[in-house]
Amino acid sequence: MTHWFHRNPLKATAPVSFNLYGVASSPAANKICNDLRTTRARLLDMFTDTTCTPEIMKKSSDEYFALLQGFILPLDGTTQENKLRFIQNFRWTDTLQGNIASAQQDAVFELVSVAFNVAIWYTKFASRLAGKENVTEDEAKDVHKSLKIAAGIFKTLKETHIPRLITPAEKGRDLEPRVIDTYLVQSQAEAQEVTIARAIELKHNASIIAALSFETANFYQKADHTLNTLDPECSSKWKKYLQLKQHFYMAYAHCYHGQTLLAGDKCGEAIRSLQEAEKFYSRAEALCKEYRQMKGPGSTAKPSEQLFFKKLGTFIKNTLEKCQRENSFIYFHKVPAEAPALELKASYGLAEPSSFELPPLSAQCTPEVYASFDLTKGPKEDKAKAKHDEEIKPVKEPDLKPQKDTGCVVS
Repeated sequence: MTHWFHRNPLKATAPVSFNLYGVASSPAANKICNDLRTTRARLLDMFTDTTCTPEIMKKSSDEYFALLQGFILPLDGTTQENKLRFIQNFRWTDTLQGNIASAQQDAVFELVSVAFNVAIWYTKFASRLAGKENVTEDEAKDVHKSLKIAAGIFKTLKETHIPRLITPAEKGRDLEPRVIDTYLVQSQAEAQEVTIARAIELKHNASIIAALSFETANFYQKADHTLNTLDPECSSKWKKYLQLKQHFYMAYAHCYHGQTLLAGDKCGEAIRSLQEAEKFYSRAEALCKEYRQMKGPGSTAKPSEQLFFKKLGTFIKNTLEKCQRENSFIYFHKVPAEAPALELKASYGLAEPSSFELPPLSAQCTPEVYASFDLTKGPKEDKAKAKHDEEIKPVKEPDLKPQKDTGCVVS
């Protein structure tokens, strides 16, 4: 299922030396600065390493976060702000805004920016794994798990860490509510896609598949509407992807709801539900074409070229023809003018964000070492502080090579 998911680019960042000159006035303080520099560089390398696994990513990010919290958590026995929080400048690009960076002299800004990129990495790992030929059950579980982890990181950043920023995120930047909410909801919706595919493969009850498809379509609609007030230049392509996925899963919902109605001897309503499925599927096909022609950030997904997409069109057609045959021989029901309402609530398979917690503070960051950072002996501001509008080179991400599409329904 290569190119099934739309993915925006990773955030890019300027190098950070953590050279605090005379401020770090002890060997232990200097070691913390050196370790911050090396663990940060190692984590940045992991973002583009195709051999990186979730276990490696967690280890690399935990090593950096454990040290970085020494610049955030109070370490002097009081509740006062950590004296090191505002000593280092950090610069990060945003996934929708090209190479122009946001800059803040705030360790919390660094924390949320790095964690945001970790979440994006999990979505890209899930996409890459889903793109393999003949996805196994364990790999499908890893796709599902990775998307829930990403959702959990976005949720925790939004609720706990971003509100701590002194300088609020500018409009259209990754850390502002509309953008992070969209990433959160999209990650949940994509996790539910895996559940739907699994339910179809195992031939679960049609009512379960219909309800879960309906909930997933609503997630995509919510994500799309969240971006309504964002600048179209940076969000239109992303919105089009969300719309095509919404229509695709509405087609699924009406199709399987039609099967449920037929099983309940409501053949006329089943026919009308299948006709509605055809409408949504045709609109999804049209949106796929529009999406491919859109310019904007991110990789271009190609869902309409996947067998998983094409199979739904064939399935709708065959099921509708079956219902029409049954109606002409057995039921003779009138087909209603209005499609049956989808008043469906999924009881199973809804993807909740996984809980995300930062690692414990590094054992290196003791009150004694903290006291050896002397702000009177060095500049409080980074003398090499870059201009806000200076460009940062984008992250060179590995190409996603297309695999043979076997029609595996685990997306």
